[in-house]
Amino acid sequence: MIWNQAAECMDRSDLARLQGYRLYRTVKHAYQNVPAYRAKMDQAGVSPDDIRSLDDLVRLPFTTKDDFREHYPCGLFAVPMDQIVRIHASTGTTGKPTIAGYTRNDIEVWTEVMARTLAAGGTVSSDVVQNSYGYGLFTGGLGVHYGAEKIGATVIPTSGGNTARQLQVMQDFDSTVICCTPSYALYLAETGTEAGVDFERLPLRVGLLGAEPWTKSMRDEIEQKMHIAALDIYGLTEMIGPGVSYECLEKCGAHINEDHFLAELIDPETQERIPYGGAGELVFTTLTKEALPVVRYRTRDICVLMEEPCVCGRTTMRMARITGRSDDMLIIRGINVFPSQIEAVLMGIDGVSPHYQIVVDREKGKLDELEVWVEVSPEVFSDEIRQLEAQEQRITSVISNALGLKARAKLVEPKTIARSEGKAKRVIDRRDLGQ
Repeated sequence: MIWNQAAECMDRSDLARLQGYRLYRTVKHAYQNVPAYRAKMDQAGVSPDDIRSLDDLVRLPFTTKDDFREHYPCGLFAVPMDQIVRIHASTGTTGKPTIAGYTRNDIEVWTEVMARTLAAGGTVSSDVVQNSYGYGLFTGGLGVHYGAEKIGATVIPTSGGNTARQLQVMQDFDSTVICCTPSYALYLAETGTEAGVDFERLPLRVGLLGAEPWTKSMRDEIEQKMHIAALDIYGLTEMIGPGVSYECLEKCGAHINEDHFLAELIDPETQERIPYGGAGELVFTTLTKEALPVVRYRTRDICVLMEEPCVCGRTTMRMARITGRSDDMLIIRGINVFPSQIEAVLMGIDGVSPHYQIVVDREKGKLDELEVWVEVSPEVFSDEIRQLEAQEQRITSVISNALGLKARAKLVEPKTIARSEGKAKRVIDRRDLGQ
């Protein structure tokens, strides 16, 4: 299902003209109303009048997370507070939270892009959407909520947590769409199966899962256990929240809402543009935001952009699954390691559950040590010690070969690794990297 045929199937040349016009307006809006942007552009020797086409985007300075922290809480807002109708914030797990303001029109845009997102998964007015993203300052819950209501679907605002109740609601109200993080979807599947829930008999048919990176193997696991189509959705508080891009049922990349968000890829080291088809750091510019225009925001997410049209009929550019982040990748003995690499390896090994943690340590005067705690199935863990040791050695070998780095696998009992009702905590870095 395509929610907005005109926007989602626009001719690429027409889209480019629209983007160019909106880019100029955004840059002018930011320059005139945000002192921080005016200072950055003046320092770079560029003005709004220099932005005559999309090719001129590269002349503009980048925006980073540090800019949001430096101007916390509302220093990047481009409108007075009496025009702000909503404020959201990021979780703030890496410092001060990122604050996002919305005008009434910004809320309308957010509602529109979320309606497209839900519709891409087949959501219609007769659906029952169980929204298990967190409500409150977090952007996930209300973004999904407004989009589902625009479609006319029934929304059950379960928010995050209280898993037993989530499962009860799912059964009592015949939920057909579930919206949550992928790690929580797995947790629901695991907990529900243990409680006797037969997901195959439920009307649940699709999950719109986002807020954290996940692999194809994890998708397969969710789809197998919950008997649903599991689709990736992507968003950023700095842009608007969820709704920046979304997978359709073809599952071949997430469609970017390009009439609202302009995407590019750069080399995270040289900051040079990377052509389509190559992997790089994703950079976004808002094209219609009023309260918080954002120019060339470095997301730190690593992915590939694809220009060719999707078989679903949409002509918008698609982004491949996020493979890692340029700022949270682990550098171990000079080798770059992404948690998603390790997850992809583990999901291909029989008897290994999708629950794991990566532990990095460094004793004084010694090299970094990488250990992967791997939770195994009850059947595997009940084997004799010799077989467990052999399995541990085999997993160690597979991980080390895949990474090109010596790593040690440590098998742990089922349920040992803490489950998450939000974003899964995958990495424990015990090194003092300031030394």
